[in-house]
Amino acid sequence: MNHDVYISLGSNLGNRKAYLQQAIEGIATRVGTIVDIAPIYETPSWGFSGEAFLNTCLLCRTFLSAEQVLMQLLQIEQELGRERMPHSKGYQSRTIDLDILFYDDEVIHTDVLTVPHPLLHQRKFVLKPLANIDDLKVHPVLKKTVAELLRTTNDTSPVQRLSDQLSFPAQKSPFLNYKYIAIEGNIGSGKTTFSGKLANYLKNKKNKKPLLVACDVYRPAAIDQLHIVGEQVGVPVFSDKGNSNPVDIAQKGVQYAKENHLNVVIVDPAGRLAVDEQMMTEISNIHKALNPQETLFVVDAMTGQDAVNTAKAFNDVLNFDGVILTKLDGDTRGGAAITIKSVVNKPIKFVGTGEKMDAIDVFYPERMADRILGMGDVVSLVERAQEQFDEEQARKLQKKIAKNQFGFDDFLEQIQQIKRMGSMKDLLGMLPGVGKAVKDLDIKDDAFKHIEAIIHSMTPKERSTPAIIDLSRKKRIAKGSGRDIQEVNQLMKQFEQMSKMMKMMQGGGGRKMMQMMQGMR
Repeated sequence: MNHDVYISLGSNLGNRKAYLQQAIEGIATRVGTIVDIAPIYETPSWGFSGEAFLNTCLLCRTFLSAEQVLMQLLQIEQELGRERMPHSKGYQSRTIDLDILFYDDEVIHTDVLTVPHPLLHQRKFVLKPLANIDDLKVHPVLKKTVAELLRTTNDTSPVQRLSDQLSFPAQKSPFLNYKYIAIEGNIGSGKTTFSGKLANYLKNKKNKKPLLVACDVYRPAAIDQLHIVGEQVGVPVFSDKGNSNPVDIAQKGVQYAKENHLNVVIVDPAGRLAVDEQMMTEISNIHKALNPQETLFVVDAMTGQDAVNTAKAFNDVLNFDGVILTKLDGDTRGGAAITIKSVVNKPIKFVGTGEKMDAIDVFYPERMADRILGMGDVVSLVERAQEQFDEEQARKLQKKIAKNQFGFDDFLEQIQQIKRMGSMKDLLGMLPGVGKAVKDLDIKDDAFKHIEAIIHSMTPKERSTPAIIDLSRKKRIAKGSGRDIQEVNQLMKQFEQMSKMMKMMQGGGGRKMMQMMQGMR
């Protein structure tokens, strides 16, 4: 039986990156198949005075027991020059440090091994790379995801991500180094669009290099659609028009990924209108050939019992891993998905919340309940804001505010950050008491369009020094932007009020506000 083991790697002696790479090679040889490797992070020595550490994390699939994995890791450490000291002597510098973080979802306490690692939730340098591997992994004792542990850890030590990459070891099968994700669902469920959204999510938020593979041999338009989706998100698409064998296409797609150094393969097979024996045989053959690590079943939030019946039939054949709920912007009930969860006992993993390719959210049951009840989703709103938060830019902005140098260019950048967070309707729906009120309203995403037009009609000097904008300049700006002078006056007033407020927040006020927002989690 295969087991998923998450292993932490660290080094602060000698050629640190080389030791990490050698350890990965050793794990591939002695323990099992390397499924994923996190980026490298650098952090000061933790718990003692020494050189900075390079840290990473990997996911390994193995047939070994947890104790057997530990024995192999200790052997690798010894061969790479690690000398383990008694705990009484405290922490020491080391060529390599290998620790088991998780072994499946098991809780293990023996004389030689404790799993999950008892200190992982207290160490940001462990949680950061672990989150790159699987931020949705649930700690079996603390009952929190890795993402939640990272957000709530008390460790404030700096952890810097490096551009250096570690390589997958040379393994015999070309299939072993890649993650395979199969997307299944009925025609019209949003399966192809979600494939693109998932690829975009993995590319931008998980630093993966995905490949979309078009395996719908029945509808040429479906292949074209996937190519369009791929272009929208900047992800390559593999197709083989004229080839009527979806298994062969999928295998060729994997080979293409290998040749082009892509590390996640997302297979988009034909959608189905009904369950039949031929269809089940086809999807079963694809799965046998690729053995995907993740199979996701896509459900339209507005469908009913038919989706439930299809999901059960799919699960009987494929034993899929999770449910994707699409078109949630049209119907927040999601009754079909809830029923599917109870029938097949599989988790809802993602929800689609709009037409844009970034309109995808990780599913959190408590947050969805809050939205349904009209209580908003402040946590998700804060998370989106934090994704757009640039610390270096914030420091520069803070200096400008302190010196009364905050201008319209800075104001425009703040607007762009808000726009990157998502659609206005979705953002408003996350505010307590607002969700139900805006559900049936047509809220356009061009709410800032007239403001941007006014600012773009200003000269560079006017944008940097708003105080020089007198009546004649206002008239010219209004004419250039196609707006009324009253709108220009209103913007100037709003800008002045915003500048005063930001000035008042200096001296730690802004930091306190962010802390308050974080405390709302």
